[in-house]
Amino acid sequence: MNPNNSNRAYPLERTRNIGIAAHIDAGKTTLTERILFYTGMIHRIGEVHDGAATTDWMEQERERGITITAAATTTFWRDCQINLIDTPGHIDFTAEVQRSLRVLDGGIVVFDAVAGVQPQSETVWRQADRFRVPRLAFVNKMDRVGASFERSVSMIRERLGANPVVMQLPIGVEASFSGVIDLLTMKAIVWEEELGKEPREMEIPADMLPEAQEMRAQMVEQIAETDDDLTLKFLEGEEISVEELKLALRRAVIAGKATPIFCGSSLRNKGVQPILDAVIDYLPSPADIPPVVGIHPKTGEEVQRPAQDNAPLSALVFKIVTDPYVGRLAYLRVYSGKLTQGEMVYNSSKDRRERVGRLLRMYADRREDVTEVLAGDIGAVLGMKET
Repeated sequence: MNPNNSNRAYPLERTRNIGIAAHIDAGKTTLTERILFYTGMIHRIGEVHDGAATTDWMEQERERGITITAAATTTFWRDCQINLIDTPGHIDFTAEVQRSLRVLDGGIVVFDAVAGVQPQSETVWRQADRFRVPRLAFVNKMDRVGASFERSVSMIRERLGANPVVMQLPIGVEASFSGVIDLLTMKAIVWEEELGKEPREMEIPADMLPEAQEMRAQMVEQIAETDDDLTLKFLEGEEISVEELKLALRRAVIAGKATPIFCGSSLRNKGVQPILDAVIDYLPSPADIPPVVGIHPKTGEEVQRPAQDNAPLSALVFKIVTDPYVGRLAYLRVYSGKLTQGEMVYNSSKDRRERVGRLLRMYADRREDVTEVLAGDIGAVLGMKET
């Protein structure tokens, strides 16, 4: 019997709870916004650099009643549900950063192709290591003068002690940056129109083919090294299929053994769709991570809660926001069981019982009332007095 509700809109395996983390100015806001744009959640793009995003466009957002920086926004891609959780920009080891890292199952760390690994990206990385958050890396701003993908990758390897697996090569650099070579499929992907909605797949430019072949061989070797069966195949010179590589890489990412690296320019609308594909292909669903462990408030014993709808409820409130329209919103992640509107729940930190008021799911431009939030999902609750 499936322990999870059959009336789920999206099965647990097709849910991703992810955060985007970066050094200030590496382009976190722009990437978040492009993700919401390409997944159809917002219908126009506001820019940060012309002052429209952070100020004016936030004001317009406020008039509509919700900002893009909502603590958690739900969107959809390739028939999967993605909950984008906002990770605070300033890392001062506050409880908030740790709480938001706790509710993530995976993350995208954004690097600036000109600056490479900056002090704050290092801090974010260490924090994610500590909480064992599987992650992808996105080398952004490839269109900028002084951008270097190779240098960024070697800094990720040397300064962060990571195992970066290069999944793409940039086509062109700085002003001539036009697309990427996908090393898995050995196809070039170029973004020609301004909004970048329709990436075009084509053959790899002849002058880049030798480098692409060499980098692909290196990628295959790195992925094979994480998996005994593939290591054997690799050593015996057998061909490893794209599907086998993807599955092995997924396992390696979830185990924290490898970090796939992608590149692009979110401001120029290039390289965003492949990163969304990578979120689905390589980052874990709530079903892929170990059951959450907590302390029973009465007995003091350690208990486990699997991500199943029929398990007892356990949830963590990770952010409280005062919304001008609806009042005090508590964002929470349900780890096990389900949270239902109107039910009484036990608040273990305050040792009180309290009633769940309205339950909401947040989108980029609207919010939706829901009757329940199931295991592995994220929602917001109104009317929790004590939390």
